[in-house]
Amino acid sequence: IQKLCDRVASSTLLDDRRDAVRALKSLSKKYRLEVGIQAMEHLIHVLQTDRSDSEIIGYALDTLYNVISNDLEEEEQEENSAKQVDDLGSQFTEIFIKQQENVTLLLTLVEEFDFHVRWPGVKLLTSLLKQQGPQVQQIILVSPMGVSRLMDLLADSREVIRNDGVLLLQQLTKSNAAIQKIVAFENAFERLLDIITEEGNSDGGIVVEDCLLLLQNLLKNNNSNQNFFKEGSYIQRMKPWFEVGDDNCGWSAQKVTNLHLMLQLVRVLVSPTNPPGATSSCQKAMFLCGLLQQLCTILMATGVPADILTETINTVSEVIRGCQTNQDYFASVNAPSNPPRPAIVVLLMSMVNERQPFVLRCAVLYCFQCFLYKNQKGQGEIVSTLLPSTIDATGNSVSAGQLLCGGLFSTDSLSNWCAAVALAHALQENGTLKEQLLRVQLATSIGNPPVSLLQQCTNILSQGSKVQTRVGLLMLLCTWLSNCSIAVTHFLHNPANVPFLTGQIAENLGEEEQLVQGLCALLLGISIYYNDNSLENYRKEKLKQLIEKRIGRENFIEKLGFISKHELYSRAAQKPQPSFSSPDHMMFDHEFTKLVKELEGVISKAIYKSSEEDKKEEEVKKTLEQHDNIVTHYKKVIREQDQELEELKQRINSLTSQNEQLQATVTQQVSQIQQHKDQYNLLKVQLGKDTQHHNSHGDTLQMNGIQTEEVSKLKEELEEWKNKHELLQGQLKEKDSVIEKLNSSQLEMGATEQSLQTSRYGGLEHSNELQKELEMLRSQIQLQSAEISKLQMENQKLQVMNTAADPMLGDSGATAATSSELEARLEQEIKELKSQVKALSEEKESLKQQLDSSTSTVAILQDKNSRLEREVAESKKEQDDLLVLLADQDQKISAQKMKLKDFGVAVEDEDDTESGDQGDEDEDGDEEEQD
Repeated sequence: IQKLCDRVASSTLLDDRRDAVRALKSLSKKYRLEVGIQAMEHLIHVLQTDRSDSEIIGYALDTLYNVISNDLEEEEQEENSAKQVDDLGSQFTEIFIKQQENVTLLLTLVEEFDFHVRWPGVKLLTSLLKQQGPQVQQIILVSPMGVSRLMDLLADSREVIRNDGVLLLQQLTKSNAAIQKIVAFENAFERLLDIITEEGNSDGGIVVEDCLLLLQNLLKNNNSNQNFFKEGSYIQRMKPWFEVGDDNCGWSAQKVTNLHLMLQLVRVLVSPTNPPGATSSCQKAMFLCGLLQQLCTILMATGVPADILTETINTVSEVIRGCQTNQDYFASVNAPSNPPRPAIVVLLMSMVNERQPFVLRCAVLYCFQCFLYKNQKGQGEIVSTLLPSTIDATGNSVSAGQLLCGGLFSTDSLSNWCAAVALAHALQENGTLKEQLLRVQLATSIGNPPVSLLQQCTNILSQGSKVQTRVGLLMLLCTWLSNCSIAVTHFLHNPANVPFLTGQIAENLGEEEQLVQGLCALLLGISIYYNDNSLENYRKEKLKQLIEKRIGRENFIEKLGFISKHELYSRAAQKPQPSFSSPDHMMFDHEFTKLVKELEGVISKAIYKSSEEDKKEEEVKKTLEQHDNIVTHYKKVIREQDQELEELKQRINSLTSQNEQLQATVTQQVSQIQQHKDQYNLLKVQLGKDTQHHNSHGDTLQMNGIQTEEVSKLKEELEEWKNKHELLQGQLKEKDSVIEKLNSSQLEMGATEQSLQTSRYGGLEHSNELQKELEMLRSQIQLQSAEISKLQMENQKLQVMNTAADPMLGDSGATAATSSELEARLEQEIKELKSQVKALSEEKESLKQQLDSSTSTVAILQDKNSRLEREVAESKKEQDDLLVLLADQDQKISAQKMKLKDFGVAVEDEDDTESGDQGDEDEDGDEEEQD
C-alpha cells in the first residue's frame, strides 16, 4: 500500500498513476483501515489534479467509497463489532470533510455526465451523509447551488444514477427543514410523482418505496412543504395509488410495503399535530378529488392484508377527524353485505370481537373517536340508537348503540374498555346528550325490572371486576357527569354510590389499584364541583365533611394526583391515536387526559373552599348568567333593528327607482306632446300651401275652355274643406289648452302634496312636542300628588296629637283650620292641573283630526291626479284622431289637385303667406261675379 501511494504521488505518467489507484481500489475492501490512513490524502489530490481523465477519477472515488462506507463491512462483520465499524466510517468521514473544499469538489464531480465519475460520486456523497449527516448537510447548504446540482440527478436518463440520486436526497433531507424546502421548490414533488407513476404506482418495485420515503422526509413536520404540496394539486395525483381490484389475494411483499408507505404519506398531510387550518384544507381536497372515497373502498374490500386494512382504518380516521363534510360522508358508507350495513356498525363489530387482532381493534376505536370528534350530529345519531323510542324492536339489524352496550357489559375486559371510551366520546362536550343518555334503560334478566345505563355501570363497578374494565367505566362516568348537574343528581340519588367511592379511596391498596383510587377520587370530586345542591343529603358541604371525616383532604388530593403521575397517563396524553404495546397497557384515552388536566386543579380548590365561598361563587355564576342573558337579549334586539333598517333601506331604494322611472315617463310624455305639436304645425303649413295653389290658378279655367259650372263646384268643395280645416284647427287649439291646463294642474298638485307632507310632518312634530309636555305635566302631577299624600299624613298625625292633647290647650282649632286651608289649596291646584291636561288632550285630538283630514285630502288629490292623467291620455287619443283626419284631408286635397290638373289648370308650388292666399281668393270671386 505504501509503494502504491508513493507511485500515485510521484509518477509523472498518467498511466502509472492510474494503475496504482486501480491497485489501491482492489486492496481497499480487504485492507480498509490501512488504505484509508495512508492513501486518502493522495486520492483527494488525484481528484483535484487529474480531472481530465475520467477513469482515474472513477477509481479514486470508488476507493474512497470503500474506505468510508460501512455497507460492505456490515455484511462481513459480526454484530459485536458493528460499533467499531461505525466508528471507523465516521472517523474517515470526519477526516474527509475537515476540508470543506473536498465536499465542494465532490459536488462538482457529481455534475459530470460520465457514468464512471457520476455514479461513484453519488455513492460516496450518500455514504458521507450517512456517517456525518448534519455536518455534510451544512456544507452542501452553504455551497453555491449545492442542492440544485443534486436535484439534477432525478432527471438522469440512466436509472441506476436516478435511483441512487433518490437515496442521496433521502439522506440529504433528513431532519433539515431548510434543505427540505429548497428540494421541494426545485420541483421535487413533480419529479418523484412522475417516477412513481412510471414505475407502476403501488405495483412498482423498491424504487417506488425509496421515492415514498423521500416524499415523507419532505412533508413530515414541514408546514411550508405541506402547503406547497396541496396548492400544487399533488393530492389529486395520489388517488390512483389506492385503486384496488375485486381480487386482492396474493399481494407481493413489496406492494404491501408500498401501499403502507402511501397510506402513511396521506396521514402525514392530515396529522392531528399539523396546524388545524392546513389539516382542514387537505381533508377537503381529499374529499373533493375522491381520495377519501377510494380509501373507504379499500376499507370495505375483501382479501386486503390485515396490516394494510389496519393502516387504512387509521388513515380514514385522520382524513375525517374534525371535518364535518368527511364525517357525514363516512356515516353514509355501507358495507357490501346483504342487507347492507353502515361501515361504522361493521367496524364496531370488529372492535368488540375479542378474536380480532389487537392493533385492528385499536384502529377501529381511533376511527370511531375521529368520527365523533367535533361532530355533534354524529354523536346524536349514535346516542339515538340507544334511546327507547328509536330501538328496532324487530331485532333485524344491530345498531351502533346495541354493539356498544354489548361490549360494555361483555366478559372481555378489552371490549369493556373500548366500548366505555367510545361511548364517552359520544358524550364529549355535549350536555344535551348527557341528559338524554340518562333515559336509557337496560333489561338485565327476564322477570327483573329494567335498570338505567348509569345504574348498571355503577353496579358492575362495585362488583370488583378487572382493573381495565373499572378504569374504562370510571372514565365513562367522569366524562358523563362532568359539566352536567342533572347526571350528578342521578348518580348521587343511588345511596350506594358515595359510600362505595369513599371506601375505595380510603383503602390502602397495591399499585394496580392506585389508578382506580385516583379515578374514584376524580369522580367524587366531579360530584362535588358540579353539584347543584338539589339533594339534601348530598349537598356540597355534606360531601366535603364526609371526605374530611372518612378520607382526609390531604389524602384525597394525594389519591387524585395518582392519575396524572401514572406512566400510561403520560403516554396517552402525547397524541390522539391509541397506540399500546400490549392490551394490558390500554388504560387511558387521550381526550380523557385533557379532562383530568382541566378538572384536577378546580376539584382541589373546591375541596378546600368554605360554604360561604361556594355561595359567593354561585351568586357570581348567577350574575354572569343574568348578564349573558341580558347581552343575548340586546344582541337579539340589535339584530332585529338591523334587519328592519335593512328592509327600510331596500324600500327607500325601490321608491327612489320608482320615482326615477315616473320622472322619465313624464319627460317622455312631454317630448311626445311637443312632437305632436310640431307635426300639427307642419300639416298646417302644408295645408296653407295647397290652398294658395288652388286660388292662384282659378282664372285660367275659362281660358282653357273649361266649363264655369264645374270650376264653381270645385271651388265650393274647396271652401267646405277649408271650413273643415279651420274647425279641426280650432279643436286642436282647444286640446292644446286642455293639455297645458293639465300640466299646470300636475305641477300645482305636486306642490300641494309637498306642502301637505310638510304640514303633516310639522303636525307630527307638534304632536310629539305636545306628548313631551304632557309627560312633563304628568310627572309634575305625580310629584304634587306625592306632596299631597305627605301633607295628608302630617295632617293625620296632627289630628291624632290634637285628640290626645289636653282639652285646655286652645290651639286645636287653629291647626284644623290650617290643615283644611292646605287641603283646599291643593285640591284647587289639582283641578287646575287636570283642566290643563284635559285641554292638552283636546288639542292633541284636534291635531289628530287635522292629520286625518290632511291624509284624506292627499288621497282625494291623488285620485284627482289619476283622473287628470286619464284625461290627458284621452286628449292624446283625440289628438291622434285629429291627425288622422288631417292626413285624410291632405289626401283629398291632393286628389282635388289631380282633378284640376286633368282640367288643364296649372298648379304652382311656390310658398306664400296665408293672408296673401286669402286676398287672391277674394279677387277670384269678384272676377267670377263679373263674368
